[in-house]
Amino acid sequence: MSLVWLALAAIAVWALVRLGRQTERPGRAHWRVAATLFAAVMTAGAVLLAVRGSWIAALALAGAGVWLSVVSRQRAVERRPEGMTLSEARSLLGVSADATPKEINTQWKRLMARAHPDQGGTEGLASRLNAARDRLLKD
Repeated sequence: MSLVWLALAAIAVWALVRLGRQTERPGRAHWRVAATLFAAVMTAGAVLLAVRGSWIAALALAGAGVWLSVVSRQRAVERRPEGMTLSEARSLLGVSADATPKEINTQWKRLMARAHPDQGGTEGLASRLNAARDRLLKD
């Protein structure tokens, strides 16, 4: 029984570390961690039920835990930046319609300082910022 509690504590520590490293919206990151913890508790409950001989309930609980783990790990597919319009590029970078190339690059550098994956941003956002800058400088 103490091994189950030790495993649950290890999963809780892992989930808290994972929460600290999230680069998603805060609400979504909290959902993933809560779902991971709940799935771990469901799996531990399934093990306890299996030890006591309730195989059908154990299988149902384990199946629900696995399903919750899989669902919580699925990420939304981001839009591809290839089809970005001029207005989308301007709004993403926060520049006006008559912005000069120097203003566009300055705003891009300011945003990339926060959105770069090495600075805690995501690759998707960094690629969208690059696509927006390229789109505005191309025209």
